[in-house]
Amino acid sequence: MENIPYYIPLLFAGTTAFAIYLFYRAANRSKKVLAAITGWLLLQAVIGLTGFYTVTNSRPPHFLFLTFPPLLFILSLFITRKGRQWLDSLNIKTLTLLHMVRIPVEIVLFLLFTYKTVPSLMTFEGRNFDIISGLSAPLIYLLCFSKHKTRRSALLVWNLVCLGLLINIVAIAVLSAPLPFQQLSFEQPNRAILYFPYIWLPGFVVPVVLLSHLAAMRQLLFKREPIPGLA
Repeated sequence: MENIPYYIPLLFAGTTAFAIYLFYRAANRSKKVLAAITGWLLLQAVIGLTGFYTVTNSRPPHFLFLTFPPLLFILSLFITRKGRQWLDSLNIKTLTLLHMVRIPVEIVLFLLFTYKTVPSLMTFEGRNFDIISGLSAPLIYLLCFSKHKTRRSALLVWNLVCLGLLINIVAIAVLSAPLPFQQLSFEQPNRAILYFPYIWLPGFVVPVVLLSHLAAMRQLLFKREPIPGLA
């Protein structure tokens, strides 16, 4: 994208790397998981650099090829036995800390707003309260995974609330994008997510945050054996 200072894409690339590292740890340092994530991100980088996702008048929009595969993958994890077993093997402590990536994401969105590539609605000055999830993640970690009496219900409620905040900003981002179904922010649309490296936000960072919430809630609700660190 033109006129964007180099430090903004570098900050976002670092944020993506941070998300990769935390999810890699949550997946018990699985090299297969790391290889799959790396391959997907490299593929999307190549596609994004061609300008494929900037084509917004196609049917269906090219943007769907970025967002649907991760969502279908998450769905497959929940409807298959092996997928559910893998979800239950994820480290819920690290899944909780992973939400700290939402802090630098919000900073990047604000910086992009100042360069008129996302609307104010997508920042913490608008209707985006997702930074609360990132700021509260380490506090919830200390509260729910202490060596003393732990709070399983508090962790579940926090995940539900933060999932709602995620859904809120995703809806705003999609409805603000210059796509056939745009409903918001016509004066300053959400253009950034159509360009590399910001395509990694809807293509990886948001799906991994979503997966972290869903996997944690599944463990809290259905896992029969005790969860390490939780009462």
